[in-house]
Amino acid sequence: MTISLAQGNFKQVFNEKTRGTTTNIKIDVTDDLGNEGYLPVSIVKGKTDGPVFTIVAGVHGFEYPPIVATQELMQEIDVDKLAGTLIFIPIANRASFYTRTPFMNPQDKTNLNGAFPGDASGSITQRMTYSITEKIIPVSDVFLDIHGGDACEDLIPFICYYNNEQKQEQTRKAKELSENSGFEYVVSYPYTLKDEDPAKYVFKQAVQDGKTALSIEAGKLGNVQEESVQLIKTGVYSMLAQMNMYDGPKTTPKPDLIKLNHQTYIRSNEKGIFYSPLKAGDSVKKRRYCWPYH
Repeated sequence: MTISLAQGNFKQVFNEKTRGTTTNIKIDVTDDLGNEGYLPVSIVKGKTDGPVFTIVAGVHGFEYPPIVATQELMQEIDVDKLAGTLIFIPIANRASFYTRTPFMNPQDKTNLNGAFPGDASGSITQRMTYSITEKIIPVSDVFLDIHGGDACEDLIPFICYYNNEQKQEQTRKAKELSENSGFEYVVSYPYTLKDEDPAKYVFKQAVQDGKTALSIEAGKLGNVQEESVQLIKTGVYSMLAQMNMYDGPKTTPKPDLIKLNHQTYIRSNEKGIFYSPLKAGDSVKKRRYCWPYH
């Protein structure tokens, strides 16, 4: 196994024919306002040729379980046992990570997971998303975006994909990978984007560009839960095994697999503190009032 460090061009490193290598590069990003940063990228090429599987974490830098899980995967993967190529971006939003800023890049106060496809002449976040759109997504066969509950978010772990009826083969593959990932909850979102619409979200951009793309949500409340880290890693290893990229157990759908495809967002016009005895996973139902006759 060869480990090399490079400051070089992503395309040049990716197209290098030598296999059985791990190359770490930085995609430098600056904007006209003087903001500086970079995307850390690790390109892991197995001994034999095969699919390109991209894993992105830290799009929101306060979501720690995805970041920890991705770093552990980078250390654990044996390049000699890998078929194909893995591309890792372990912390996409470094400024958010180092300042513990939820959701946004504090440099330009922009949510990276809302700025796709990006802009080569925009602010630093827009330029980062542009780099992912133009450099990383096009070479990917499967694109996995890993998230967790940010500083204020409590959630139950799930894996999700877009039901893009215009690209049935990619959708079928995303569904298959999701349902065999070991997650109990599988969520499918409707896909209504037109080709000219901005995708906004990172893995939705990959879907729009014709890739098999999906996302994991595991972890919560800006903390590291070891069970979430392990769940993410189990899901990734299972997907790699299904694609014959890495030896390992191929999980089957859980017998109590829960499929969800109708999301409802409840918004409030009130300001203040919301107190609730409920936690993620609790069930609620709308109460019907019966008014007495007079």
